[in-house]
Amino acid sequence: MENHFDKRLDPTKLVPGAKSVISLQYNYFPKETQNKNTYKISKYAYGEDYHHIIKAKLYELLNFIQTNIGEVNGRVFTDSAPVLERAWAKKSGLGWIGKNTLLISKHKGSFYFLAEIILDLELNYDDEIKTDHCGKCTKCIDACPTDAILPNHSIDGSKCISYFTIEIKDEIPNSIKGKFKDWMFGCDICQDVCPWNRFSLPHNEPKFSPSSDLLLMTKNDWEELDQKIFNRIFKKSAVKRTKYSGLLRNISFLKN
Repeated sequence: MENHFDKRLDPTKLVPGAKSVISLQYNYFPKETQNKNTYKISKYAYGEDYHHIIKAKLYELLNFIQTNIGEVNGRVFTDSAPVLERAWAKKSGLGWIGKNTLLISKHKGSFYFLAEIILDLELNYDDEIKTDHCGKCTKCIDACPTDAILPNHSIDGSKCISYFTIEIKDEIPNSIKGKFKDWMFGCDICQDVCPWNRFSLPHNEPKFSPSSDLLLMTKNDWEELDQKIFNRIFKKSAVKRTKYSGLLRNISFLKN
């Protein structure tokens, strides 16, 4: 987050003359989920990599704006550049920042990707939601098995299961053995326990839907995973980020 911090604070450094940030949400909450007694991946990675899907829609929207309004300079973003996505989404009135540091919508929950269009067009701006509707609830803090969620609306990223299973390339420290609750890629615990996610509705994006192979995989199936099956299940998935070797490492850590 420290890299290109000036660009995160000042959109005109990304789009010269920028006057507006359009913040958008795209639902990824699945209709079907994995079996309970299996090694789990985060719901956002069930289907195809969201970067390509959402960017295509953003370009379509930007093209619509340019076609109907005229010469407008703009760029699209979805977790792909130094943009403070949650801060802009909060300022745009899409939700508030929960204790788990995720953007939460009162009527939709938090299983949403965030995206932005920054453009040099002045718009009528929405009002920020200034009320923290988490109140005294601490379910996400209490449920986190690695104590990564701190009491001051912040995360210790070095303790997060997502960090261990996706970001680090070395061996996972034995000091946190037994704390992953069968999560082998990412983690949804703090979202699954959030009361606001009782309002989550299944998405209608076919490309986000998991394959039947993924849903049917048992622990034994995962432990016998080979490169061919990995390639078939995760053909266009964000899970490819950790690679076959990385997923095997995570499964081995959970199994032993």
